[in-house]
Formats: sequence, C-alpha cells, structure tokens
Amino acid sequence: QVQLVESGGGLVQDGGSLRLSCAASGRLFTVIAMGWYRQVPGKERELVARFTRGGTTTYADSVKGRFTISRDNAWNTVYLQMNSLKPEDTAVYYCNAVGPGYNGKQEVPTYDYWGRGTQVTVSS
Repeated sequence: QVQLVESGGGLVQDGGSLRLSCAASGRLFTVIAMGWYRQVPGKERELVARFTRGGTTTYADSVKGRFTISRDNAWNTVYLQMNSLKPEDTAVYYCNAVGPGYNGKQEVPTYDYWGRGTQVTVSS
C-alpha cells in the first residue's frame, strides 16, 4: 500500500507563490502515476497536474504556465510549485498515487491513493 502526506498549503495574496510537498511511503515501486488534484466545496475533485512512470506529464489548462510538478528520483516526494496564484486557485489540494491496491472487495491493479489534503487560499 501507499501512504501520502501533503504539506505546504496556506494563505497567499493574488499573484503570490506556494510550493506544496507530498511525502510518499510504502510500495512506491508499484506506483504508476502520481499527481495533484484539488477540490472546492460543491464541486468534483479535479486534476491539477500528474506524471506517469511512462514519462507523461499532464497539466490542467487552467494552471499551464503557472504550476510545475516535480519529484525526486525515488518518487518519495512530489512537489507542486504554484506561481502567479489567483483567487480561483483556492481549494483543498490532494496528493494522489495510482497503483495496485485493495478496493474493499479485491486487489485491483489501479487503485487511487489519497492524502488528507492541504488548504490553499488565495486572497484578492
């Protein structure tokens, strides 16, 4: 299994920057993708940025050119550098990892692991 712990959220002014970190542990060698999602009350969780072990990196259109996802070589830590923040970036940000896991009924090859989230608030 995989455990994820986010840090780095907080309050920042419009145009400011924050860097989120996600500390990952467990069976990281089985993980096939990691990334960041965000959610605001009343809306579905949405992808912010993710990368796959195959080398593909994906960004939401709304953050392209402003946010950068990175990781260390061992996939122990994933970062999200957020620049030029806007009030609409305000959300709870969640770290995600995809890999084999137990879904309550059986082992499945692609199970979503989530951290508890970290609040990012951008004031106007």
